[in-house]
Amino acid sequence: MRLRNPKNKEEILKNSKILLKLDKPIKLKNIFKNNNPICLEIGMGKGDFIYQMATNYPNINFVGVEKYDGVICKAIKKLEEYELDNLRLIRCDAADLEKYIKKEIDTIYLNFSDPWPKKRYHKRRLTHENLLKTYDALFKGKKHIFFKTDNIDLFNDSVIYLKNYGYDIVNISYDLHKENIENFQTEYEKKFSDLGYKINYLEAIKK
Repeated sequence: MRLRNPKNKEEILKNSKILLKLDKPIKLKNIFKNNNPICLEIGMGKGDFIYQMATNYPNINFVGVEKYDGVICKAIKKLEEYELDNLRLIRCDAADLEKYIKKEIDTIYLNFSDPWPKKRYHKRRLTHENLLKTYDALFKGKKHIFFKTDNIDLFNDSVIYLKNYGYDIVNISYDLHKENIENFQTEYEKKFSDLGYKINYLEAIKK
């Protein structure tokens, strides 16, 4: 999801109280000043999902990751006013996260990721083996991933990627909104659901 960069982009990014600076490796535990579990949402968009998670689970720390300046500036402007102690943001490409975070993450959320439909771009998918290897360096112990998408081809391929990489699919749905599963919607999810698209969902664990 691309947005035009705001004219005051540099000012927003420089002065943000919730955007973490990535000039060197960081210790999230020290930033949050507690030992609570830490969850990442990679590709957080404008922050609807991670805001709901942070407000409903105050004893869990959440970090939203977004690589596009225009998008994360929108999220910063929206989220900073809530002053949530358990919520921080990172501007970074997912492939570069292992340069800055090591063995601190309990759960990763991948919501409505770019499907990269052309086969030559499949390696860029956030559920592809290339990125699953990156996540290995982030997880503290057991690897735990939640994934949602309206794109059935991406979803079916992702099930294969995860299984081939050693993950167990412990929960799966091809129509999430008809299930009795706690669900906080992203801005994309609301849009696609209103258009009649079914939402695909899975939970995967690798020990």
